[in-house]
Amino acid sequence: METKDRLRTTLNLDRDIINSIKIIAANKNSTQTEIITEYLKKGLELEDEKNKIPENLIANKNTYNPDPERRMKFAGIIKTKKPVNLTKTLEEVRKMEY
Repeated sequence: METKDRLRTTLNLDRDIINSIKIIAANKNSTQTEIITEYLKKGLELEDEKNKIPENLIANKNTYNPDPERRMKFAGIIKTKKPVNLTKTLEEVRKMEY
């Protein structure tokens, strides 16, 4: 497994989880890091699937593009005449006081 995009971190996991990971790694002739990475990737993929907008709620399916890179290009394009306190604005929206 490549290591160029890896970061070192510390996790506090339950003893039974670590023991299970050790057994799986030994059975698959793999490392604990590879097993943890594989399982986290699978879990994140499931989470992505769960967070997708249901097709019946998409108003215009032909132009809907959930491409994250495209969305990031739109970030910060709103110009205002005076400064905006986003924290205050978000609080007001959350309280429905807008």
